[in-house]
Amino acid sequence: MVLFFRVVTITILIAYAIYMYRDIIKHKEKDSFFHMILYGIMGFVLNLLDTLGVGSNATQMAFFKLTKLSPDDHLPANGNVIFAIPVGVEFLLFLDIVEVDTVTLITMLVSSVLGAIVGARIVSRLPVNTLRKILAVILPCVAVILICKLNGFGPFGMMGEEIGLTGGKLVIGIVVNFVLGALMTCGVGLYAPCMALCALLGMNISVAFPIMMGSCAFLMPPASVEFVKSGKYNRPAAAIATITGIFGVLAAYYIVKSMPITLLTWIVAAVLIYMSISFVLTLKKEK
Repeated sequence: MVLFFRVVTITILIAYAIYMYRDIIKHKEKDSFFHMILYGIMGFVLNLLDTLGVGSNATQMAFFKLTKLSPDDHLPANGNVIFAIPVGVEFLLFLDIVEVDTVTLITMLVSSVLGAIVGARIVSRLPVNTLRKILAVILPCVAVILICKLNGFGPFGMMGEEIGLTGGKLVIGIVVNFVLGALMTCGVGLYAPCMALCALLGMNISVAFPIMMGSCAFLMPPASVEFVKSGKYNRPAAAIATITGIFGVLAAYYIVKSMPITLLTWIVAAVLIYMSISFVLTLKKEK
C-alpha cells in the first residue's frame, strides 16, 4: 500500500508541476531580483516550518500581507499553488513512519480532495471583498486553534489509541475532512483541525500526521488547478518558492528534525489577528 501511495503521489506531483510551470512560462510575469530572492527564502523557511508542524497557510498569508507582494484575492490561491509540491514531498517522506488503518486513510484522503475541488471552484470566483470578509472571520479562529495546539488544550490534550475508524466515527471523519478540504482553499490550514478531529474521534494523535499530510498532498494539486486557471496567484513566487520549498522540507526532515517553535507559533497567531483587523479596516475604508 505504501508503494501504491508513493507512485500515485509522484504521478500527481509531476502532472501538476508540468501544468503549473506551463502556465507560468506562458504568461511570463516579471518581478524584481530582490523579490525573487524573497520568494526563495520564503519558500525554504515556510516549508521547513511546515514540515515541523507549524503549517504554511497562515505563515504565507502573513508574508504576502506584510510585504504587499500579492493582492488580497491571491492569498488563498498562493497557499495552495505554491506549496502543493513541497507538501507532496512531505507526505512521501512521512508515509511509512506511522501506522494507520488503510480504509480510514484512503476514505479521508478522497473526501478532502473532493472538498478542495468544490471549494476551489467557489473561492476562485469570489469577489475580493467577499474573500476579505471570509478571511477576517476565519483567521482569528485559526489563531485560537494554533494556541490550543501549542498548549494541548481541548482535543489536542486527548490521548486515544485507535489507528483507524469504523461505523459512525468513520462517517464523521469523512464528512468533516470534506469540509476541511473545502476550507483549505479559503486559506485555513488543514493540519491543526485534522489533528483535533483525529483526537476527538479517539485516534492516536500521531495517526493524524499521515492523514493530514496525505490530505494536503492529494487535495492541493487539484484545488490549485482551479486557481491556476483563474490566474489569481503570484506566478513568480510559485516558480521560485516551489523549488526552494522542496529543499526546506528536506532540510527539516534530514537536518533540523526539531526546533523550538513556541515563540514562532505565538507570533504567527498574533499576525493572524492583525491581518483580520486589517481586512476589516480595508472593508470599512472601501465602503
